[in-house]
Amino acid sequence: MAYSSDQITQGIRVQVRSEYVPDHSDPTSELYFFIYHVSIRNEGDRAAKLLTRHWIITNAHGDEEHVRGPGVVGEQPHLEPGQEFRYTSACPLPTPVGSMRGTYQMIRDDGELFDAEVGVFTLALPHALN
Repeated sequence: MAYSSDQITQGIRVQVRSEYVPDHSDPTSELYFFIYHVSIRNEGDRAAKLLTRHWIITNAHGDEEHVRGPGVVGEQPHLEPGQEFRYTSACPLPTPVGSMRGTYQMIRDDGELFDAEVGVFTLALPHALN
């Protein structure tokens, strides 16, 4: 089962889909490995460049980890209207269920800054939340 989110901020649509990766996980060592696929699409009428990311990762115990850094997967995509950038990344967790949410700091060509929201999405083993 895949879990997803879909959020639009100032014309920037961020869609995320997560999945559990059993081959990279070791539940006996409290390691649960998830990948997430991200699509960032400019559905607005003005260009924007992704500058930084801020992820908030929450495990089943309610512990939060904040991850900040420049760009995504080593890139800072500049999206003209209608353009899309896709990437896949990963998140290890110490619990079989958790969630992620966050923001991408964006800048318009005229210097206007804004945060594109990444809606909360679930990280969970298949059938863990049935």
